[in-house]
Amino acid sequence: MLVYPSSIDLSSRTLRFLTGQLAARQVEIGTRWRRLTAGRQALPALAHLRCGDTYAQLAAGFGIGIATVYRYIREAIDALAVLAPSLAEAMRTIREKAFVIIDGSLLPIDRIAADNPYYSGKHKRHGMNVQVLTDPFGRLLWASPALPGSTRDLTAARRHGIIDMLTVAGVKCWADKAYQGAGGTIRVPFRGRRLKRWKRRHNTSHAKIRCVGQQAMATLKGRRLLRKLRCSTNRITDIVKAVLVLHHASA
Repeated sequence: MLVYPSSIDLSSRTLRFLTGQLAARQVEIGTRWRRLTAGRQALPALAHLRCGDTYAQLAAGFGIGIATVYRYIREAIDALAVLAPSLAEAMRTIREKAFVIIDGSLLPIDRIAADNPYYSGKHKRHGMNVQVLTDPFGRLLWASPALPGSTRDLTAARRHGIIDMLTVAGVKCWADKAYQGAGGTIRVPFRGRRLKRWKRRHNTSHAKIRCVGQQAMATLKGRRLLRKLRCSTNRITDIVKAVLVLHHASA
């Protein structure tokens, strides 16, 4: 396999942050020696999470075995995932916002046609449903655990308790038509073809506010790994959490 130098469009702050987490974990479990230092171990993990580089590519680039790369990346993801805020913890920040924006996204996965729970009829493909909350400026505040792609956005929001917690906190939330009937403080556009003029104006202003939330989706899908996940569906939640923590660490 040919090896060539490459780069990752991440700040050195992100590398130092992950290095610190890995070093602390190694002290915690009593690691005495490793093929790569904590700083060098952080590099393949970042390359995998950001660029979607495969284990074989990283193994060749760093001169280590594929199994070793797998263990290093899994350890890095686990170390980051535990730092991700829960919805209750994120509500401390959300309560200070004038309003938030909720949106759902389907993260494509590599599955066969027989895996019906993961098939999204809306997107016509297999994937995992992830809900995100952003502030009025489109900054990512929280990402939910991943659910099978057949789960509707409204069902996912209710299952995660998003609607109830926002309603109790009295925080208004802008959402698209997929959340019709959510109630509480969720604000959705009017549906229908022949709407009155004031309703059309309302939908236009609503869309201008909600489109800012698409920046958060761009943040997630800017990670090439999340554009086509080929891992176990049980690992996707931790991967999303790890991406969220790295995003906050680099902000």
